[in-house]
Amino acid sequence: CMQSSEKRVRRSETSFKPFSSPPRFVSVEELMETAEGVTNMALAHEIMVNQDFQVKPVVLPEGSLERQVKEIMHKAFWDCLEAQLKEEPQTYGHSIKLLSEIRETLLSFLLPGHGRLRSRIEEVLDLPLIQQQAENGALDIGKLSQFIVGMMGSLCAPCRDEDIRKLKEITDIVPLLKEIFSVLDLMKVDMANFALTSIRPHLMQQSVEYERSKFQGFLEKHPNALDYTEKWLEDTLRCMRERGPCAPSSGPPSLSPVNVHNHAYLRLLTWSHASDPFPETVLMDQVRFQEMHREEERLVMLSSVLLIVYTTTGEAISGLPGLMEKLKDIVSAIFADMHAASFNAPEALATVGEKLCVELSECLSRHGYSPFTAVRRSALTGQISAIIQPDNSVRQLMESRLQNYLLASLESSQHKNPPSLPGGLAPVGREVKELAVRFSRLINFNKLVFSPFYQKILQKLLAPGESPSTGT
Repeated sequence: CMQSSEKRVRRSETSFKPFSSPPRFVSVEELMETAEGVTNMALAHEIMVNQDFQVKPVVLPEGSLERQVKEIMHKAFWDCLEAQLKEEPQTYGHSIKLLSEIRETLLSFLLPGHGRLRSRIEEVLDLPLIQQQAENGALDIGKLSQFIVGMMGSLCAPCRDEDIRKLKEITDIVPLLKEIFSVLDLMKVDMANFALTSIRPHLMQQSVEYERSKFQGFLEKHPNALDYTEKWLEDTLRCMRERGPCAPSSGPPSLSPVNVHNHAYLRLLTWSHASDPFPETVLMDQVRFQEMHREEERLVMLSSVLLIVYTTTGEAISGLPGLMEKLKDIVSAIFADMHAASFNAPEALATVGEKLCVELSECLSRHGYSPFTAVRRSALTGQISAIIQPDNSVRQLMESRLQNYLLASLESSQHKNPPSLPGGLAPVGREVKELAVRFSRLINFNKLVFSPFYQKILQKLLAPGESPSTGT
């Protein structure tokens, strides 16, 4: 009973949790089932739109009942194993079961081209032979453990080399077997993430067809299932014709189907989720759009502050090594929780102004420039505090530039040629580019799935004689 309980506990550790919102548990078996039949649309969708999707072992909460039970069962099992190995003569019931499980785990890591390794594992971890050696008192657990560690070193990812090195330093059998299982669990995670990379190309077309067919079936049962999507595109077109806030570019926006559609996607970043129903075709990614909007707002605030700093003191501090990153770190730390309910924007901006004035004063003094006068300090803190105002020109400028960059990223994503960063966004260039990649990847996949539906809607909305582009 104790042996089977231990096996169940270890098997429970092969469940993993993806880095996504909302969180859920994912097993390696579930991933492979998704690859074959795309039976779990939400998981398949997550894999396709999130290139950073990974799996990791579940960490049970400290003090939870499940964790307490696991720890008790683990201790009981390993205590029993140690007692068996201390008996005279030794008994190997637990040891053989562990070796059997290790054997199957090692074999599961092998790829089709690993024929020689498979033969070697099956030869050394020959269970009937091991059972016979145990009955005759000739079983050398230490020698088998060293073989297992060596084989793990041959199969593990480079990031596990240090773990393997530590295993080779353990001489006591029971602690060594315990650590072997711990490292094997980490190797299972590595294998799952390798599987993700391998199945993504295979999954792409299946996932597109699957999501589209499921939505088509839903639409046939519910003819009004595209009402909010139609309104979303129609409102975007009207806004662009009226040169409203959904058209951030300085020149007159093109009313081509592709451009209308891209502007519609951009509107999703500033959607009033509490009052307006989200379009049906992007509903699965509503939380993702909210997360990207929060990141967009943070980058706008951060770039606005840094632009003000360099506009007011740029000549004196331009080119000083490391200063921009230091100022950026100061502002980033204060804005880290800007979307928390307890965040007080006026107080935060006042704190930003004070801290930057201190840092700039010290920097100017160190490099032989004139002191940072009270007038200049007052001007800088005042401009920073004014960012919160709805009509603040600096914030509006940075918001417009960031949105134009996201639009340009959508236009260039098909050609793998990213646009140049607009002025003022260079200090946050890495974060802006990462946001643009996430945004473009999500949009492009959504277009692949729902393009037939969008084309019909846009064809109806646009003037006669215009036909939607296949890029929509």
